[in-house]
Amino acid sequence: MKILIAPDSFKGALSSSQAAEAIAAGILKVAPYTEIIKIPLADGGEGTVEALVSATGGTMIPVQVKDPLLRDITACYGILGDKKTAVIEMAAASGLTLLTQAEQNPLLTSTYGTGQLVSNALDKGCETIIIGLGGSATNDGGLGMLNALGVKFLNKAGGDCSLGGQGLADLDVIDISGLDKRIALTRFKAACDVQNPLAGPQGATYVFGP
Repeated sequence: MKILIAPDSFKGALSSSQAAEAIAAGILKVAPYTEIIKIPLADGGEGTVEALVSATGGTMIPVQVKDPLLRDITACYGILGDKKTAVIEMAAASGLTLLTQAEQNPLLTSTYGTGQLVSNALDKGCETIIIGLGGSATNDGGLGMLNALGVKFLNKAGGDCSLGGQGLADLDVIDISGLDKRIALTRFKAACDVQNPLAGPQGATYVFGP
């Protein structure tokens, strides 16, 4: 008998690869001669990088970055087998699993660490960057990510806006003069399994922000 195992991740518990291994182990306990094919899937959330790197013979890249509350952590992203495409999960540096429940405050959490991953991918010569949007603990409109890439967000007094969602309330000027020049030469793609727009009653902020 041949069985194809193609799971997505189990949110906050198992990556898609870990789930596939666990399912395979269970099957082999009761049917040890089964031929098993494991194809981990992903929807843009946790496990997306691992699944795509595994499928393409790519490489995982560890990087020292900031977590959603700007604490030092090591996060990983993937460079696919073509060596020109990077896959980054929001969850890796800006994810819910990096915080306790009490720390999950979108007014304070930042995407800065995700911007650091993007910068590292540019340093590695990647020409296309896919960002998986699932599992994020942030709702800062990308303020932190762009700040890590050289953009300045200023308040009316000319000072820097605070990182996190609350910084948007004080935003007066966006200065892109320092934006990493490589951004204009790079193709970006967003990976997700929903179609929520940014604003409105079905918007990402209204639905996922709380």
